[in-house]
Amino acid sequence: MKRILVTGATGGLGGHAVDLLLERGCAVHALGRDLRRGARLQGLGASFTAIDLATVAEDALRPVLQGVDAVWHCAARAALWGRHADFMADNCEATVKLARASAQAGVQRFVFVSTPAVYFDFTHRYEVPEHFRPMRYVNSYAYSKAMAEQELQRNDEHWPDMRVVVLRPRAIVGPYDQSLLPRLERLKRRAGGRLPLPRGGEVKLDLTYSANVVDPMWLATTRPGLERGAVFNITNHGPVRLCDALQMLAESRAAPPRIVNVPARALDLAARASELLARCTGRAPALTRYGIGVLSYDMTLCNERAKRLLGYAPRVRLQAALAERGSWGSPWHACTR
Repeated sequence: MKRILVTGATGGLGGHAVDLLLERGCAVHALGRDLRRGARLQGLGASFTAIDLATVAEDALRPVLQGVDAVWHCAARAALWGRHADFMADNCEATVKLARASAQAGVQRFVFVSTPAVYFDFTHRYEVPEHFRPMRYVNSYAYSKAMAEQELQRNDEHWPDMRVVVLRPRAIVGPYDQSLLPRLERLKRRAGGRLPLPRGGEVKLDLTYSANVVDPMWLATTRPGLERGAVFNITNHGPVRLCDALQMLAESRAAPPRIVNVPARALDLAARASELLARCTGRAPALTRYGIGVLSYDMTLCNERAKRLLGYAPRVRLQAALAERGSWGSPWHACTR
């Protein structure tokens, strides 16, 4: 029986990862910050430790890593706005600390969930390969994730018995989703049932069902002969227009969203003003340039490395996953009442 430690287990991807690992008969030690959600995971059969990876001492990680075969590092600060130092602490420094402690504890595989945000540069891009880098990173989130990847690569020679694998899953949706689709739903409510989108939602992107991210995490854990420091894009192997994805969602609901076309340039100017105000007031902006940008610029990823070296193919088709959205519910809902 494999023993897997999952960080960020009370969040989106981490929660789905725990569910699927338990279904496969693995022993799971879940780390997270939310005690109520942690109690739910314990009820399912996982061990749970409440922990803040940014502040915990490295020595305190050793007990939870004892006997662990692989670490799935899903925890991240993925907000659209925040202090640069907080992003670096949560996404870079905590990652290196955990990897170092994992290597010392005899962990064999360290799977780091990074982000395709490291590619984004307000330009239409298609079939982006893993080696691509923009002239500058779009925000502190992308920068901190890229720096974490660099630090893992730089320290790899000091961890000869542990193999690090980096995954960059694009736009995750699923039962625990707390990002893309919930943000669009909040926008729709604020707009009185309409959904204002740049380009009328014609942006082309990869949406990835969360189970199709957990599968390559498993492959990254079990696949023999992976190169050290391997990096893989992860998608559903089929880019879609956002408006088409929303129509797929509507098939499981009574009322499809009324998409309103808003000029991308106007939204970008509004986001610039919102960010300027946020810097003056210290409050989070209502709009960010990055948030508007990902809805304005096409970006699709190259999947060849994941196919060839990981043997990854998406198990759940996006249309089928989105059509079932009405039955997803939220596994965390009962934990937040």
